[in-house]
Amino acid sequence: MKRDKYYLDLEESGFYKTIDKRSKDYREYKEWKALKVSKGYKELKESVSNKAVGLGDTFAKVTATIGLDKAVKALVGEDCGCDERKDKLNKIFKYRKLECVTEEDFAYLTDFFKGNPSKVSHEQKVRLVGIYNFAFNQNESLTTTCSPCISRVVKNLKKYLVV
Repeated sequence: MKRDKYYLDLEESGFYKTIDKRSKDYREYKEWKALKVSKGYKELKESVSNKAVGLGDTFAKVTATIGLDKAVKALVGEDCGCDERKDKLNKIFKYRKLECVTEEDFAYLTDFFKGNPSKVSHEQKVRLVGIYNFAFNQNESLTTTCSPCISRVVKNLKKYLVV
């Protein structure tokens, strides 16, 4: 298989929009694109599942990073109550739970943001709001015409892909 730059350059020039879809080059391009999407999707899925549930998880990560958890366990012993404290903090201070979108929605979002859109069509808006509602457990109206609302949805989805 050829290098990424080869496919990216041809894709940017619009070559694959005009090429015969039955050609070997186009089939290789589709395989390359599917491989890139599945790799990016796996990374997104992993980062969403590793996201902190609440303040307890965040606190545990900070103490582990600075080494405080090891020092406490050395002084107090293995059962220092850290896990119970973490669970209590997670229950009291929950974060908004993110859901992992489907691989098809992930591919749609990556293609959408690759074009760096300044305008969103009605069909795009409906699809983006649907993905947003699922990923962020929200209930945004699919028929909204509010420009700031749509730009907020787009901005949050862009951040979501970087999660």
